[in-house]
Amino acid sequence: MTTKIYTVSELNREIKLILERSYPYIWIEGEISNFRVAPSGHFYFTLKDKNSQIQAVMFRSQQRSLRFQLEDGAQVICQGRIGVYEQRGVYQLYVDVVEPRGIGALQLAFEQLKKKLAAEGLFDSDKKKPFPTVPQRIAIVTSPRGAAVRDVIKILGKSALPLEIYIFPVKVQGEGASAEIIQAMEDANRLVEKYSFDLLILCRGGGSIEDLWPFNEESLARAIFHSEIPVISAVGHEIDFTIADLVADFRAPTPTGAAEMIVTQLEKTRTFLVDTYRRIGLQIQNILKLKRQYFSTLAQSLSDPRRLLTNWRLSLDDLCNRMIRTYSGIITKNRRQLTELERRMHTYHPGNVIRDAKQRCLRYERELEIFMRQLISRKQKEVEKNMASLDLLNPLAVLERGYSITYLKPEMEIVKSSTQAKTGDKLKVRLSSGSLDCTVEKTRKRS
Repeated sequence: MTTKIYTVSELNREIKLILERSYPYIWIEGEISNFRVAPSGHFYFTLKDKNSQIQAVMFRSQQRSLRFQLEDGAQVICQGRIGVYEQRGVYQLYVDVVEPRGIGALQLAFEQLKKKLAAEGLFDSDKKKPFPTVPQRIAIVTSPRGAAVRDVIKILGKSALPLEIYIFPVKVQGEGASAEIIQAMEDANRLVEKYSFDLLILCRGGGSIEDLWPFNEESLARAIFHSEIPVISAVGHEIDFTIADLVADFRAPTPTGAAEMIVTQLEKTRTFLVDTYRRIGLQIQNILKLKRQYFSTLAQSLSDPRRLLTNWRLSLDDLCNRMIRTYSGIITKNRRQLTELERRMHTYHPGNVIRDAKQRCLRYERELEIFMRQLISRKQKEVEKNMASLDLLNPLAVLERGYSITYLKPEMEIVKSSTQAKTGDKLKVRLSSGSLDCTVEKTRKRS
């Protein structure tokens, strides 16, 4: 029987097929650790419990449905599929949905945003604008078909002072509602010089946290904070708290409460007709749940094209990381070389070289001067000594004592004996001062 020998790629590919077929969609619970965001925007983290852990990745395209921020230590429940990254031979969880364990995603997102804005000072009381003494021009950002705005108008109509009410119609729940509300607030602030609005009311009836979510958006919170017009947040019931309530200059427990803040001293609020909105919200949730189940079934029966892109995405992340590490090393090396060149250039700078050369020349000049003085002194002493010696050997010095030197002409041979001359020879006698020309008259031998 022939034993099949696998290549590494073949083995990883077969393991990948087995795992992906066995666990196409699963739910897994654990704690997030080692969370990081890749340059591509993908989330990489580890899911762990007391005894084990598994690597997980959530691609950027799956993050649109994420309503809260992932962080280390978060207890979550993830829906995804098991796959194998063939290049490394590791298996991991590809996450499609993340839900917090023990607390709703929206509630967790609310708490995270609340903490962030509080740290920035958007809730500080000293930054809130004062309530106008006589509010007469009221801008209301709300749904024109809601019961809340009708109650507000009714109560405002009981005011003893004339009021001007301006309605800015918007959608107050669902997708795009937050953007419409922000645009309406910007329009009201742009028209403040023309209409002199005294107050701006954000008005919306009660509902579930999903219904009220547009008022928990960060963009709306910042629009409220930067509004020139004092803002009253009148969103939901008294038990409902939104980010808009915390940022606004004033919070009314209900929309009618906002009207009562303007025209009376705290009259009891009327009960809003929210049952219809809640039933609609529940029906929408049920419909969406059925649709999700339907599309989930369809997705399981179809080949997921995302699997074809998985390895490419992970390979791209690897390449990005390697490129960052490589270029970081090159930059560090070049910086060290540049620092060394700057040091060497400073050492061999012409100004420094010239300064050092001048200092050496001055030192050499001083040393040469000292040496020359010493040399001249030694040479003078030698000359004096030699002159003294010459004086002792100088024949002219003998002449000073009365002696003379006799030369026989014409050869000018010094005459040392009388036998060198004969009668009639011409002689020259050198004295200490001058000379004599003589003629030999007679010669005598030494006695």
